[in-house]
Amino acid sequence: MRAVSYTVNMSQGASGFYSTVQVGELDRLAVASGISGYSLMQRAAAACWRELTRRWPQARSVTVVCGPGKNGGDGYELARLARAAGWTVQVWQVGSAPEQGDAASAREVWISESGAIQNYNGQPFGAAEVLVDAIFGTGLSRAPEGITQTAIVAINALREQSTGILAVDVPSGLDADCGSAPGDAVRADLTVSFIGRKPGLHTGQGPDYTGSVVFDDLQVPADIYRQVPIVAEDLEPSYLPQVLPRRLRTTHKGQHGHVVLVGGDTGMAGAILLAARAALRAGAGRVSVATRAAHAAALTAAQPEVMFHGVEDARALRGVLERATVVALGPGLGRDGWARELWSQVLNAPYPLVVDADGLNWLAENPHRREDWVLTPHPGEAARLLACSTSEIQTDRIAAVKILRERDGGVGVLKGAGTLVQGEALALCPLGNPGMAMGGMGDVLCGLIAGLLAQGLAPETAARAGVLAHALAGDRAAISGERGLLPGDLLDGLRFWLNP
Repeated sequence: MRAVSYTVNMSQGASGFYSTVQVGELDRLAVASGISGYSLMQRAAAACWRELTRRWPQARSVTVVCGPGKNGGDGYELARLARAAGWTVQVWQVGSAPEQGDAASAREVWISESGAIQNYNGQPFGAAEVLVDAIFGTGLSRAPEGITQTAIVAINALREQSTGILAVDVPSGLDADCGSAPGDAVRADLTVSFIGRKPGLHTGQGPDYTGSVVFDDLQVPADIYRQVPIVAEDLEPSYLPQVLPRRLRTTHKGQHGHVVLVGGDTGMAGAILLAARAALRAGAGRVSVATRAAHAAALTAAQPEVMFHGVEDARALRGVLERATVVALGPGLGRDGWARELWSQVLNAPYPLVVDADGLNWLAENPHRREDWVLTPHPGEAARLLACSTSEIQTDRIAAVKILRERDGGVGVLKGAGTLVQGEALALCPLGNPGMAMGGMGDVLCGLIAGLLAQGLAPETAARAGVLAHALAGDRAAISGERGLLPGDLLDGLRFWLNP
């Protein structure tokens, strides 16, 4: 199962995501407010110990692997808690021992209480039911080297032998800002993170390394969070009721817009059908589809609530577009002359647009800028738009979605684990699951965002609400299993989440 992000002991001020620099500033302000650094370290250790015993309730032995900085100090404090509870505890020092500051104090206290420390030189860590990774925190943004790399490889080998792995704050080797792992990184079963939520734990490669993520603000006062800007807003279920008010009893279909979807080339009628169904489930008043004439009759039989129009050229498309409130372009569009002609006709249409799939591939070859559209690329499509490799997109997804918006305007939605929505501000959705990694999921998202736009939501709001509802519906559908999850399985869940 995918890692599930959840939050404990969080003040109202700690919502959103913070860069490592911003987390450092939060830490500094907390200390300046009168909370000692050592007290924060003890609170971090207590949070880790609480979650460790909750996750592995039968365990009675733990190995704690400490690094040279504050993360190592958290480890020494956790070791004290484990020993006080009667556990068998091994403590290892990787690299140089901390010589000053709170981490050095924590180490000295451990030693003063007759705690043993073994210096790691590449030897086996020894048997334990749980291993705690307290090597690096947020400070590492390069590939681990030397004995540290050796230790990380050894930790991951123990995980393969069923040892539970808890990472303190950030799995060692993972970049907490962008979620990239430039070299070896610890693959944890559980990560307990502190003070500020880090975007790299929830996007890019992050979810592959963190396991379940628990956040604890360590009782940092809410007013401190108000002094430091966030790097990204958190898309969470409470957002939907804020932007989707209940409908009036006297409402009628004309008040909820008319979505026109363009696509469904030969052999790809299913893509435009999925998008149309999602626009209906989003609550659009009317939904029309401009598609290949050969598909229209069969599609009408499959979904009679949608008006399907056989369109073979731009002239025929113009008549359909005249009735639109919003146009969605791309699902099953294809790459032939028919697709090019329709794409060119829609590009300058005087309606808000949602552009997906082959609509984006045409855009990559024919750059254009609009402020009233939503672009929804997956990493491969984003790479084509930005003329780079997919790996470059995934190395820093936040930078990529910002550049996408700067280049093409409007709102950029970079899909994948930790989907990002970049409009006037950046938002990150930590929800969703690997079962959604299949063809057709993007078509559902495209139609969903278009349906929300048609009801009067601003492009950025519609994109955020669409991404969130899509992820929530995917997680709801995955309750019975991720493997074999189909895009159509999300449709009923959309009604559940869009009617808060």
